[in-house]
Amino acid sequence: MTDFLNLLLQHTITMFAIVDPLGVSAIMLSLLPQSATKEHIDKIAWKATMTIIVAFFVVLLTGNFLLNLFGIEIDSLKVMGGIILLLTAIKMVQGSMESKDQTEEEREEAIRNDEFSVIPLGVPITFGPGIFATIIILRGHSEGVTSIAALIIAYLLVALSVYLAFKNSIYIRHYLGITGQKIVSRLMGLIVGAIAVQFIVGGVSILAKHYM
Repeated sequence: MTDFLNLLLQHTITMFAIVDPLGVSAIMLSLLPQSATKEHIDKIAWKATMTIIVAFFVVLLTGNFLLNLFGIEIDSLKVMGGIILLLTAIKMVQGSMESKDQTEEEREEAIRNDEFSVIPLGVPITFGPGIFATIIILRGHSEGVTSIAALIIAYLLVALSVYLAFKNSIYIRHYLGITGQKIVSRLMGLIVGAIAVQFIVGGVSILAKHYM
């Protein structure tokens, strides 16, 4: 039971830092027009959360198959995934994860478009290449029902945090402010950077032993 809880906590912290719910909630608000109502935001939050949950299970179920299909070793993916995470972490620390400027007309169109919650908000803004690679890596190292269950529960907890962050994004910005959200995102970037280095070093060390 202790091992399960430790694994659950570890996976939750790892994926929470990578997804960065507070950071992506700020991006979501920047993509919406000022006329967006709480009802609109609640609807978007629900659809985006369902999108990232579906994406998770697709990756979870097909990740190992894709690795085997293309003959990719899990440690090779750890190195590449670590590089992707490191680049993401650098952007988070530098505060350059914000979305591109849009006109008010483009934002109005976004809120009228039901696909906005799926693309780009769900994928790739929230469920990007970093979390994609991380899920495959964690799944590749999961042996037995207990470890897989810990991974699933951990991700669902992260998805819940995303939903709550999106749903309450207006209140979060009010209390934390834009500066506060950027500070939190930068702190998450430091954690993601550390995770990235662990992935890279772990993958390189095992590959070096294998090929030398």
